Amino acid sequence: MYTAESYDVIVIGAGHAGCEAALAASRMGCKTLLITLNLDSIAMMPCNPSIGGTAKGHLVKEIDALGGQMGLTIDHTYIQLKLLNTAKGPAVHSSRAQADKQKYQKYMKHVLELQEGLTIKQDEVVSIDVDNGKIKGVSTRNGAYYGCSTAILTTGTYLKSKVIIGEVMYSSGPNGLASANELSMNLRELGIELRRFKTGTPSRINKRTVDFSKMVIQPGDEKIVPFSFMSEVKEIRREQIPCWLTYTTDETHDIIRSNLYRSPIYNGKIEGVGPRYCPSIEDKVTRFAEKPRHQLFMEPEGEDTEELYVQGMSSSLPEEVQIAMVRSIPGLENCEVMRTGYAIEYDAINPMQLKLSLELKDIEGLFCAGQINGTSGYEEAAAQGIVAGINASLKTKGREPMILHRSDAYIGVLIDDLVTKGTKEPYRIMTSRAEYRLILRQDNADIRLTKIGYEVGLATEERYLKYKKRKEMIEEELKRIKKVFFPPSDEVNEFLRKYESSEAKSGTNLFDLMKRTEMNYFITGQIDKDRPDLPIDVCEEVEIEAKYEGYIEKQLQQVEHFKKLEKRKIPDYVDFMNISGLRIEAKQKLSQIKPESIGQASRISGVSPADISVLLVHMEQLRRRGER
Repeated sequence: MYTAESYDVIVIGAGHAGCEAALAASRMGCKTLLITLNLDSIAMMPCNPSIGGTAKGHLVKEIDALGGQMGLTIDHTYIQLKLLNTAKGPAVHSSRAQADKQKYQKYMKHVLELQEGLTIKQDEVVSIDVDNGKIKGVSTRNGAYYGCSTAILTTGTYLKSKVIIGEVMYSSGPNGLASANELSMNLRELGIELRRFKTGTPSRINKRTVDFSKMVIQPGDEKIVPFSFMSEVKEIRREQIPCWLTYTTDETHDIIRSNLYRSPIYNGKIEGVGPRYCPSIEDKVTRFAEKPRHQLFMEPEGEDTEELYVQGMSSSLPEEVQIAMVRSIPGLENCEVMRTGYAIEYDAINPMQLKLSLELKDIEGLFCAGQINGTSGYEEAAAQGIVAGINASLKTKGREPMILHRSDAYIGVLIDDLVTKGTKEPYRIMTSRAEYRLILRQDNADIRLTKIGYEVGLATEERYLKYKKRKEMIEEELKRIKKVFFPPSDEVNEFLRKYESSEAKSGTNLFDLMKRTEMNYFITGQIDKDRPDLPIDVCEEVEIEAKYEGYIEKQLQQVEHFKKLEKRKIPDYVDFMNISGLRIEAKQKLSQIKPESIGQASRISGVSPADISVLLVHMEQLRRRGER
């Protein structure tokens, strides 16, 4: 073992969490080292070749607003873009992109290589050096020791990972890459609680062997909505590649049911817990036996490959069963399976061991982000990565951590859920998890977060000025439309009748007019003669703010109450086990999680409102006595 250079921040793993963490730390001025098992696996997409989706799109926009990279990378490497849930309200509108997975990888890898202050090395970290509860450095398989002030574990699905296909089981990471088998033991020795989780992936098939005439084409949207607030539509517009929709059949279900005894999920070979919201096809057929068919999407993996991803058919059944299963699908009768689907088991930590900053409570300077924290998905990983990168950097500078609360961002919801409630299965973000989703829209992520990203030193001056200009345009236009008054007139009432809207007998202002269901900002432009020429995204933001003003105001009031509880910090020296009046369960849960505020304590399962009242009384008594 030789002693190599020392760094401010070391990032272990270069998946989606590791990329954002390393870029955030280095862009904030920290000397950063990124260590990965294989340089060719940087930003790899071993499962679905896509970015975004319901609620996940919100995360990507928030990562971007803070100054992250994922949104910019997908904007330059997408092959199809869609805005989901457009039939519903703006709170649940979410962007989704099919990625050219190889181009996405290459683009992100090159961004990392060009980043000042960032060193990238291909190696395997086998142990972490901790002295007196504080990170000191890491040791690698190649015999190097790197000292550091902080480190971030972003190991993804590689820790003691096993691939399982039917009766076949072997040590491997995703896509046939090597697993990391030594670090898990070291983490256990450091007192970190681990558990086994699982995920999986479907077959890949050769596009040339597919009969698309039996499927329904799924084109991209004509209107381009970029993921990054820094992207210009004219610069990223390109010809899009379609996906296709087909369905499972009775034959598919019969094949699955007759081979369930060979499925490692059902015969006990798989120990790990799988994702509830992305189940295998055998799980779907069993759990939803009443459904005659399930949707399957054929998704291209890129422009320069014939591989198609069979979305919705994740499986760990034996290879020959998977082939028979796939060939029972309309359009896939003669398909060639290029890669067999598999399940993968891996070690993850119990995230309740983390602070809201994603730093481990018992090891100072060691942060965790991504699937090691029990999440699923590239977007959830990247969201944690950027937070861990920011906070590791702030720690090296002696600054307070950046904590995003549930009222600030979906990222805040994600982290608070993990740290406060924990998870017994791979966690997936959903819009239903957010209490304040009307104000946590993806369209206003920059308004909510770019100032924060700028203040911590990550968002650039260019991004900050662009955000300020957009915010000012929205605010000025909202002020203007509140002053535009239409007295009763034949012209105005004729316009209203044209759109089946009730007449304005006593006059109305433009702001109130836009609240009507049948009206919008663009329609009212026909009678708004002095309307300024504004970017379309600004117009859409103005319309949302006007149309949902009452609902937004109500949520903002709820947020104010929430923030009061979050500001009531619980001192480190509070001994929950010795608080008279707390129930035993509350004492145990509070002592385990060590909440940072009354707000966080109130969200812990097993802590009742009565317990919170007792805790508040105890804190007030300590304050009056001036006790520590």
